[in-house]
Amino acid sequence: MSFEEFKDIFCKKVKFANLSLNEKQVDMFYRYMCLLLEWNEKMNLTAIVDPEEVIVKHFVDSVMIADYFKFESNVIDVGTGAGFPGIPLKIVRPDLKITLLDSLNKRIGFLNEVISELEMKEIFAIHGRIEEIGKNKKYREKFDYSTSRAVANLAVLSEYMLPMVRVGGSCICMKGSNVLEEVNGARNAIDILGGKIEKIDEFLLCDTDMKRSIVSIKKEKSTPNKYPRKPGIPTKEPLY
Repeated sequence: MSFEEFKDIFCKKVKFANLSLNEKQVDMFYRYMCLLLEWNEKMNLTAIVDPEEVIVKHFVDSVMIADYFKFESNVIDVGTGAGFPGIPLKIVRPDLKITLLDSLNKRIGFLNEVISELEMKEIFAIHGRIEEIGKNKKYREKFDYSTSRAVANLAVLSEYMLPMVRVGGSCICMKGSNVLEEVNGARNAIDILGGKIEKIDEFLLCDTDMKRSIVSIKKEKSTPNKYPRKPGIPTKEPLY
């Protein structure tokens, strides 16, 4: 897909996120897509390879939370994978300081390549498991926000995300449709971990029938030191 074709489709789709982007930002998204598809031929980054689907399901989906963050906030993207939502957020909100966390070192190599090629500042990719990073004093309760997209059930996700956020900060959880049952099953875990559900927003993605939900969790008190538990335990024994 040429840049002009990309620009035409992207600008139409991104309007659904109520964002007005300049030429440089559109070009950054285009170069990001090219790198994603190029690297995807060598390693598994995404099952979505059609350019228009990348625009809708990765780019626009990621930036739907762009206005959830206060100016110049410090954000960690937990389980970022190929950089979603962290890199699209950084492109549309350059004021944010973003840390991309992933457990696979090969993906960190890709993320660093994107950061370098797009000449992005105040965005960092780190390798590690969230259960271990969440115990590290360098990162624990140091962020204004944590966010995550399609990583785990909300009860498990809360144990990953809440330890990273300072008291007064928030977790912005990107989920699919029918999230209410998941939310109700996670309320006890969220309470144990020091959080409280603030709001749930639901919307349709662009001009599709794909439903999305955004669950905002406020950090009201410090997370007990024993959380997150050791790698593998949160998924095997969620705090229901």
